[in-house]
Amino acid sequence: MEKAVEEAERKERGRSANAEEELFFQKISERQRKLYAIAFSYLRREADALEAVQEASCRAWIKRKKLNNPDVFDSWLIRIVINCCMDELRRRKRSFPAAEIEEKHAEEMRSNDRIDLERAFERMKPKYRHTVNLKYYHGMTTAEISKVLGRPEGTIKTWLREGLKQLRQFL
Repeated sequence: MEKAVEEAERKERGRSANAEEELFFQKISERQRKLYAIAFSYLRREADALEAVQEASCRAWIKRKKLNNPDVFDSWLIRIVINCCMDELRRRKRSFPAAEIEEKHAEEMRSNDRIDLERAFERMKPKYRHTVNLKYYHGMTTAEISKVLGRPEGTIKTWLREGLKQLRQFL
C-alpha cells in the first residue's frame, strides 16, 4: 500500500514540475519581443541577440528558486538578459576574427549620425550606457530601470544625466 502512495506522490510531483516549467516558459515567451529588443540594442546582431535571450532563459530557469518576489520577475529577467549581453561583449573583445576587422574598417569609411551615435555609446561608461539604453531605446521609467539595475531611483536619475552629458561630449 505504501508503494502505491509513494508512486502516486512521485507522479504528482512530476506533473507539478511540468506545470511549473510550462508556466515559467510561458511567462518568458510573453516577454520575448522585449527581451530580444534589449539584447539586440546591446549586441547589434540578430543571431547574437537571439542566443543571448535563449541563454538568459536557461539561466533564469536554473536560478528560478532564488527569485523570492514574483512581482520583480520582469526586472529580474531583464537583468539576466543584460548580463548575458555583457558576457558576449566581453567575449567579443577577447577575439578578433579577420572578417570583423575588415567590416569595422568598412564601417569607419562611412560616417553618419547613427554610426557617430553608436561610437559615442560604446565610449560611455557601462553604468551610464545601461541607463540611457533602457530609458531611451526601450522607454523604461526610472523606477523600472531602478528595479532592473538594483539601484536607487536617485542614482538612476544621476546616471541618466551624466550619460547624456557624456554623449553630448563625445558627439
